[in-house]
Amino acid sequence: MTVVAPSFTDLTGTYTLDPTHTRIGFLARHAMVTKVRGSFNEFEGTATVDGDDPARSSVRVTIDAASIDTRSAQRDEHLRTNDFLAFEQYPQITFVSTDIRQVDETTFEVSGDLTIKDVTKPITVPFTFEGAAQDPFGNQRIGFDGSVTISRKDYGLTWNAALETGGVLVSDKIVLEFEVSAIKNP
Repeated sequence: MTVVAPSFTDLTGTYTLDPTHTRIGFLARHAMVTKVRGSFNEFEGTATVDGDDPARSSVRVTIDAASIDTRSAQRDEHLRTNDFLAFEQYPQITFVSTDIRQVDETTFEVSGDLTIKDVTKPITVPFTFEGAAQDPFGNQRIGFDGSVTISRKDYGLTWNAALETGGVLVSDKIVLEFEVSAIKNP
């Protein structure tokens, strides 16, 4: 696969997230002493890229809340309940961009509305452009990485348990992590 450094004008078009090469994940502190990483295995998303004017670009992502995966079946079941995601009542987590701003040669700030459990809050995710390439199957790909810290309480995710040694079982601050590979639509 040949990686090229195209001008952003060359990237103009509509892209679909490649779920086999994209990770939408999170990181939370557990028991005040360690970190737990997880991801969502089922999602879809599109990005419309305007290489001449990034502000006219847009992103839309829909995540299946029940697809949460922390590599612990018992924990995942708890995260799906009303204590956390309440996936039966709120089956989707969504992000819809409202603004995209190019900060420098490879950094973009993507602002938008994140909705979890029917609570919508604005967030801004700084993304680094990782490059563009044509894969062996003739697909034009682009890659971006980004992360942002949110308060889970802002979205009604308030369950917790006090620890005997002080502190709580689950941190309020959650880091959302995005490792994106998207394929240009024909």
